[in-house]
Amino acid sequence: MGKLRTWLVAGLLVWVPLGVTFLVVKLLVDLTDQVLLLLPTQYRPEHVLGFNLPGVGIALTLLIVIITGMIFANLFGRRLVRLWEDILARIPLVRSIYSSVKQITETLFSAQGKSFRKVVLVEYPRRELWTLAFLTGDTAQGLIDITERDLASIYVPTTPNPTSGFFIMVPREDIVELDISVEVGLKLILSTGVVVPDELIQQALQQREMAREA
Repeated sequence: MGKLRTWLVAGLLVWVPLGVTFLVVKLLVDLTDQVLLLLPTQYRPEHVLGFNLPGVGIALTLLIVIITGMIFANLFGRRLVRLWEDILARIPLVRSIYSSVKQITETLFSAQGKSFRKVVLVEYPRRELWTLAFLTGDTAQGLIDITERDLASIYVPTTPNPTSGFFIMVPREDIVELDISVEVGLKLILSTGVVVPDELIQQALQQREMAREA
């Protein structure tokens, strides 16, 4: 029974990551292939080639995004963006949704954005309980003036699904910045602490050596 359990665990360690990776990639491919519905029927791969070719939607999506960027990166394109933003700003429900999504997108993809650039430790949900979080940016000055504290805005993800979580503002002196990448932090969260990344282990060893030398 001991060997059977060992073989079962070894098999799961092989197939579960492969299966999850396959399902995620398949989901992305299926979603992007929906872009092909924009093409006339006679130009779709199944009509031209005689069979369905998965993944063409990814190439078409990237092409559309790149061409859109080329068009709207110049002065004329920026004027068009401002024009339709002025139009959307006059529609009550649409303007709220569009402005919120636009701000989040600019924060995430802008080269000057600060979102999810640092992994931090914070005592949450109470003192002496530490959890990983991500520094999302500076807190609005108005809130800092009300609390009279230097607040930092952080996102505390849930485990093992980091897409849901909590937005909290904590005094900056109460957070501990970690010298690890966001990817490493996400690995630790997704594995519920089972998989400790090598970078985190190396950082702990270095700090221990520094403490001994001191």
